[in-house]
Amino acid sequence: MILILNSNVSEQSPEYRQLMSHLATLPGIQTRVHVERGIEKTLTEIYLIGNTQSLEIEDMQSLPCVERAVRVSEEYRILGRHKDDQRPTHFEYNGVRFGQDTLNVFAGLCAVDNREHVEIMMKAVHDCGQVCTRMGAYKPRTSPYAFQGHGKYCLPYVFELAGKYGIKVIAMEITHESHLNEIREALHATGNPTGVMLQIGTRNTQNFELLKIVGRQTEMPILLKRGFGITLDESLNAAEYLASEGNRNVVFGLRGMKTNMGDPHRNFVDFSHVPVVKRLTRMPVCIDPSHSVGSRQAAPDGILDMMHVTAQGIVAGANMVLVDFHPAPPKALVDGPQAMLLKELPYFLEDVQIARDAYLKRVELRKQQV
Repeated sequence: MILILNSNVSEQSPEYRQLMSHLATLPGIQTRVHVERGIEKTLTEIYLIGNTQSLEIEDMQSLPCVERAVRVSEEYRILGRHKDDQRPTHFEYNGVRFGQDTLNVFAGLCAVDNREHVEIMMKAVHDCGQVCTRMGAYKPRTSPYAFQGHGKYCLPYVFELAGKYGIKVIAMEITHESHLNEIREALHATGNPTGVMLQIGTRNTQNFELLKIVGRQTEMPILLKRGFGITLDESLNAAEYLASEGNRNVVFGLRGMKTNMGDPHRNFVDFSHVPVVKRLTRMPVCIDPSHSVGSRQAAPDGILDMMHVTAQGIVAGANMVLVDFHPAPPKALVDGPQAMLLKELPYFLEDVQIARDAYLKRVELRKQQV
């Protein structure tokens, strides 16, 4: 059970102390307090852990400074959607809103190769009116001999250029806890010109120690990619690891499943799970068409497979798109064959908007039927 307290309640207030004293008397019940501090108000939630079946919702809602109580299911206790649960399905970070009702496009470099390409990419994103991008500094690879990313050495110029072109959020994968400190230090050294959404890649979805460490920091949101060889339930529970450690600003990423059933695509496209994740949890959902399809093949209508599956995911309600672009794909150090061309960026964004408009019309049509 979750007790959602009145906004801006103080831990020093007599009502709060009275509430906690009462909860301490409940047999077999432990409490965990989570505080979300926003710009204008502070929200406090108290998780009651143990046998809560005997606790009546009405009784709990009548306790001091409790706004409402929510009875949760066993699965996805923190991030899940529960009966009569009206907690928000969005969060804000560095001036950008991420929610189940928004759409943000992160077009950029799968892997940073040099300053020139980073600046060209940042300028192109800016010129198209976008404030988010992807920039891979740390690249886990199947082969130990493949390019592993420039790591901390490229962070200063990536962040500096992001500030120059007004980029608010950069999606950046990390693979080790040391990367957290490297990102923090580089942001501080450059004057915090941008924000970073930490990305947990598909290989690390069940790296539970890394999930715990990343979850304990709350200054940066997290994009968790679905594990390529595990069930959806297992991946959603990985997101719960992050939230249970304190960070609930999590976006869930669909990037295709590893199976030859998806041939000739790189992975089996799983964007039909967009509405499933939104139904089961309160997380915004991201789609990654680049790693799902993995090539620039086009249908007879001339539209790239990557754009077709992007549209499918957005029409199904996706809230974020992570997509590879590169100024010179033949020179890309990682995944060049699947990168889209910079001249295609305005066209891609317009196509995305067409799909988004179609989704919104579908939602409005459904409202008219009830």
